Amino acid sequence: MTVTGGTTAAPPTRLLADDGVPLDISRLPAREAAERELSDPAYHQNDPSLLQRGLDRFWEWIDGLFGAVSGVTPGGVIGVAVVVLVVIALVAALWWRLGTPHRTAGATGDSLFADGPRTAREHRSAAARHASAGRWNEAVQERMRAIVRSLEERTLLDPRPGRTADEAAAEAGRSLPSHADDLRLAARAFDDVTYGGRTADEPAYRRVEALDTALERTRPTLDTASTEAPA
Repeated sequence: MTVTGGTTAAPPTRLLADDGVPLDISRLPAREAAERELSDPAYHQNDPSLLQRGLDRFWEWIDGLFGAVSGVTPGGVIGVAVVVLVVIALVAALWWRLGTPHRTAGATGDSLFADGPRTAREHRSAAARHASAGRWNEAVQERMRAIVRSLEERTLLDPRPGRTADEAAAEAGRSLPSHADDLRLAARAFDDVTYGGRTADEPAYRRVEALDTALERTRPTLDTASTEAPA
């Protein structure tokens, strides 16, 4: 061993050449040679894949997270399990209470009717119940449905599944031109509370209710346009 300037030099590493003659090389080149040798793919055939290493890291993180939480939660691991069960129960209760998220209650797609066939009288009764309870959104919806169903019952509209409020208002406006604008406004009010996330009030409902009453007293205007017979 050689001491130079107070520093102890690393002894050389003794290797053997192919013919058995010993070779003396320093430690750094020896380490580099070993690293080059170990980098051969043959030594890494059984190493875990990148995905496996990622999963191992993930589960280590989960284990560490639960360990950290259990350290600050009363009851340790049992306390963590109780908290998890409570959260699952709350989520299940909310899902059962609210149901699957949708645009609005009772609305399927853009269809005007979603609860099966009901008469205009039944829709009016439902609207009145909602109005008496101050549920103006539902009251507007049911009153608009009553208008369209009444027009279908009077054969002013052909019953057609999947019809939207706007389509019904446009079609009805052709045979009831004096109420065409009010029909469009009623359809817009229906769309606003059903799809637009807006909130109706009592005046909005009363306008739709008044339109329903007025339409009941209105006779349709027939299309009198015809081709004159030749003289």
